Amino acid sequence: MKLKYNKKYLYWGITAFLVIACSILFYYVLFHRSSFTGGIGKIIQISMPIIDGFVLAYLITPILNKIEKCIIKPLYLKANIPMTPKSKRRMRAMSILLTIVLILVVLYEFFGLIIPEVVRSIQSIIFQMPMYINNLTNWALGLIKDNPDLEAAVNQLINQYSVKILDYVNTNLLPHINGLIKTLSLSVLGIFKALWNFVIGFILSIYVLGSKEKFAGQAKKIAYALFDRKAGNEIISNFRFIHSTFIGFIGGKIVDSIIIGIICFVCTSIIGTPYAILVSVIIGVTNIIPFFGPWIGGIPSALLVLMVDPVQALYFAILILVIQQFDGNILGPKILGDSTGLSGFWVIFAITIFSGLFGVLGMVVGVPIFAVIYAGVKSVVDRLLRKKDLPTEIQPYMTVGQIDESKVFTEYIPPVKEKKNAKFMFSKVMKSETNKESADNK
Repeated sequence: MKLKYNKKYLYWGITAFLVIACSILFYYVLFHRSSFTGGIGKIIQISMPIIDGFVLAYLITPILNKIEKCIIKPLYLKANIPMTPKSKRRMRAMSILLTIVLILVVLYEFFGLIIPEVVRSIQSIIFQMPMYINNLTNWALGLIKDNPDLEAAVNQLINQYSVKILDYVNTNLLPHINGLIKTLSLSVLGIFKALWNFVIGFILSIYVLGSKEKFAGQAKKIAYALFDRKAGNEIISNFRFIHSTFIGFIGGKIVDSIIIGIICFVCTSIIGTPYAILVSVIIGVTNIIPFFGPWIGGIPSALLVLMVDPVQALYFAILILVIQQFDGNILGPKILGDSTGLSGFWVIFAITIFSGLFGVLGMVVGVPIFAVIYAGVKSVVDRLLRKKDLPTEIQPYMTVGQIDESKVFTEYIPPVKEKKNAKFMFSKVMKSETNKESADNK
């Protein structure tokens, strides 16, 4: 007797197997979380050179495309070279070479100008720190002597917290000196390992740039193989949106931060701020972090200037406020435009959540990641509203009270509460009692 093969039972078996496997995986993740996260961390640590390579290739791709489109390809067309696969490979190799050379030259010139000045500034700060502390102490003592009330408050604070500070140093800091030294040693080793991973990733990024169209084609092939045509088109469209959001925000933020650093250096040089290059580098680098970046860079820079010259610290603080207002209201919108589509509240929300999860890296990439999540949720909500023949704009819903069956929006009108006047209520009660008595008499 020949057995009949039924695909339905096969699908049921596969579904049951996947459900059981997912249940086991969920149980393991829930009750063995440390082992699971440790394994994930180990895989990420091993894969860091590859991750660095793809990240570098992703960041370099816009420069490569611009060079290939505006320089190399016009030269090929001008020389009447046919666009054969071999000539395209040569064109890509020349574009990659020119891109790498350009990036290395820019980095060399930048670090050649900035690093020596930064090193000299740090050395000067270290050697002259006692003098700076003495100047700051004398300035603070002079300020206190002129204000007796302030002197009493400061002495009270010193007497209150000096014992606590000494107790913290003796009980917490000194017993853990060996642990701190070990942590610093591991941090130095971690820096060297990160640099080695970066070098390997840089080499891998060259291969990724040379075959980026092939990688993109393979990803699209997998998408269309796993999903139907409509779903595949939607997935590819979503990835294009993610790419445009990320590259638009990160690239624009880098350009914006470079301009802010240059403006800060020019202005601090004009007003004579101490360590102008050092504080400008700090302001420019921390400006990459949205919203909180100016404060993260401005406060320590102002404290550094305060130790040298308190009056210059005041000028510097005013300058930073003016620069950040210019950046937030004029320069930033011109460069970034509406690349994220997020309001100020959602920007702060994204930075807070992702900085808590991923630290400084989360503060940098949290806004574009949340912008993608926000756009995805908005797309789903709009699709569901369109299925119900309802508008997708936000304005009709801001004052809506209810929507009737004919899909007409009714404005919400709060109920008017009657003011209860005691005198009015008393006269109303007396009038009703009088009417009652007259009816009884009749």
